[in-house]
Amino acid sequence: MKLEQIETPAALIDVARMQKNIARMQACMNTLGVAFRPHVKTTKCIDVVRAQIAAGARGITVSTLKEAEAFFAAGIHDILYAVSMAPSKLPRALALRRQGCDLKLVVDNPNAASALAAFGDQHGETFEVWIEVDTDGHRSGITPEEDTLLEVGRILHENGVKVGGVMTHAGSSYELDTPAALAALAEQERAGCVRAAQRLREAGIACPAVSVGSTPTALAAAQLNGVTEVRAGVYVLFDLVMHNVGVCALDDIALSVLATVIGHQADKGWAILDAGWMAMSRDRGTSKQSHDFGYGQPCLLNGTLLPGYVVSGANQEHGILSSTEAGTQVDDIVERFPIGMKLRILPNHACATGAQFPEYHAVAPDGNSVEWRRFHGW
Repeated sequence: MKLEQIETPAALIDVARMQKNIARMQACMNTLGVAFRPHVKTTKCIDVVRAQIAAGARGITVSTLKEAEAFFAAGIHDILYAVSMAPSKLPRALALRRQGCDLKLVVDNPNAASALAAFGDQHGETFEVWIEVDTDGHRSGITPEEDTLLEVGRILHENGVKVGGVMTHAGSSYELDTPAALAALAEQERAGCVRAAQRLREAGIACPAVSVGSTPTALAAAQLNGVTEVRAGVYVLFDLVMHNVGVCALDDIALSVLATVIGHQADKGWAILDAGWMAMSRDRGTSKQSHDFGYGQPCLLNGTLLPGYVVSGANQEHGILSSTEAGTQVDDIVERFPIGMKLRILPNHACATGAQFPEYHAVAPDGNSVEWRRFHGW
């Protein structure tokens, strides 16, 4: 199917860009001498993940048990569920394990560790559990020097639970925008996670895996001594937030939303699109960065950027395209963007925008596309 034939709004993946992004990250990990476990929450798409595995990825990271179930059903066994385990979800995790899934769970507090150990004992299951480490104060985890780290490790170890490793995520990297700052945070992330593993090992608790990662720190790391694997997700498609962070160019962004011009407000200098926040998502991550892209950066159908224009506003099903340059004649918007014209809009946050659609249209270099399904739910 050609782009002109696709109903709008629709999510497009530029396959050539995607493959280039996959190759870049895998080459970086190979050079650093670590395994790569991509975070599949960005796309939730088996076609994309097969491309990542074909390039050399070992296992996957998920953020929901629905993802774990769907990807296991598709033939992927080595899965890290990288969200602290809620006791109420343990029966689903048990079901996956008993079907043959090498599912690894995560905890970051003594109560969750105790509940998991008790559940495993009750059902005769030896779970593999990784401990989440906080290396930048961004979200969850136990800091490397906290007593709680060893407390959680002992609860698991002494109750027959396999402590498979430690993992961390330097989410604060999204707030940075210089190579030096990113490199410094990558080293902080590495050192903190390696230190946590060292403390557990010194306490007699095996800790084979040391897992770190975010797209910015993965691409900025100078060395990863002591790390066994890296996780990253958004790199496969990239987005405007990552462009502002400084880890990709605009023409590296593989995800866009296909939209149609459906009207004008000429006196305001607006072209109205059929892609509002239900298509682009409400994510306004670039509003806090050096360059605010509104709800997205418009491009021509062939991917050529339209500098000086932005999707400046969005209602549920209406997007507002306007000029960012002072002195633009209001009539220019009508002439440049006629009714029925189709555009591609680069998103702020690939994970959030992708989540608005049940499928992607994977666009080949010749302009033809095929449909790739994506998973929904928790």
